[in-house]
Amino acid sequence: MKAIILALLAVAVWLVSASAHAKVRLDQIRLPDGFSISVFADDVDNARAMAMGDQGTLFVGSRRRGNVYAVVDRDGDFKADQVYTIARGLELPSGIAFRDGTLYIGAVSTIYRMDDIENRLDNPPEPVVVTDQFPSDRHHGWKYLGFGADGKLYVPVGAPCNICLEPGYAEIKRMNPDGTGIETFARGVRNSVGFDWHPETGELWFTDNGRDMLGDDLPPCELNHAPRQGMHFGYPFCHGDDVSDPEFGEQRACSEFTQPAQNLGPHTAPLGMRFYTGDMFPAEYRNQAFIAEHGSWNRSKKIGYRVMLVRLENNRAVSYEPFAEGWLQGEKDWGRPVDILILADGSMLVSDDKAGVIYRIRYDGKPAGS
Repeated sequence: MKAIILALLAVAVWLVSASAHAKVRLDQIRLPDGFSISVFADDVDNARAMAMGDQGTLFVGSRRRGNVYAVVDRDGDFKADQVYTIARGLELPSGIAFRDGTLYIGAVSTIYRMDDIENRLDNPPEPVVVTDQFPSDRHHGWKYLGFGADGKLYVPVGAPCNICLEPGYAEIKRMNPDGTGIETFARGVRNSVGFDWHPETGELWFTDNGRDMLGDDLPPCELNHAPRQGMHFGYPFCHGDDVSDPEFGEQRACSEFTQPAQNLGPHTAPLGMRFYTGDMFPAEYRNQAFIAEHGSWNRSKKIGYRVMLVRLENNRAVSYEPFAEGWLQGEKDWGRPVDILILADGSMLVSDDKAGVIYRIRYDGKPAGS
């Protein structure tokens, strides 16, 4: 009887896994000529932000799942050989960052660290609290982490609402790696879940999710540029270039704030963004900004569910165009891009928290007809 039960459980697990994998339709993903997409890792449940370890381990956060993963490609064939779950039961541990052998995890009010983690994947240590001084609100409470060239860990604190004015929220903060010296870097940022530093200027660029409940087409989401500390990006008074908020707009004019570097699609939920720093893609993509758009919920017709490209010239955004799309078919989505990471060989990883997959996008050669 025990053997029968175990066999039935094995079949059930296989069916669930097969069903999940059947939803991944790479043939539906549209890319520019010369590019291809493959699955780098599956079984990464609710995959969110990504960070690369010094020894080539891919670390992946999650949100609703509460796990942190380590993905290992031992033979270098760009297909995961093993996925470890190195932490469980954390509160929305979406954001992660890696520095000097240590993995940092952002879980709402708390930043954790896991030391020497790449040498302890089989026996991971318990996460150690670095600081628990961030707000405990779960609404926009999940984090995105990153280390700047200044050696500080940058930590957004999203607004605990759709639209409100609460001191200490709607900011990007930064701190020392030991949790000391927490300070505000940027204000008026409703909910940033992705940022990167320009590889030439070292300046911060970040995505921001626009407010809801102003109709299908307002306001735009944003890509912002913060070359210095102390800038204010408008929330909750102003959205995009000139959308005065119906509740707070009378208090301050849009002209008082830093305008977006690029208005993005309304309600597209832009999350992870990265500058392309590899050598595999054609030269025109070098130092350009790629953005994972998670996809809308506050629209009568869905939008997003794609990877977008913002082209820059002289440190200014000049275009906003699709790079990879097809996770949305009509009004049905089978995947939701979350974060982007550039591998050492120049290919691009994209995480998908709905399909539980990490994709790899590579450039195979010259476009057809060239």
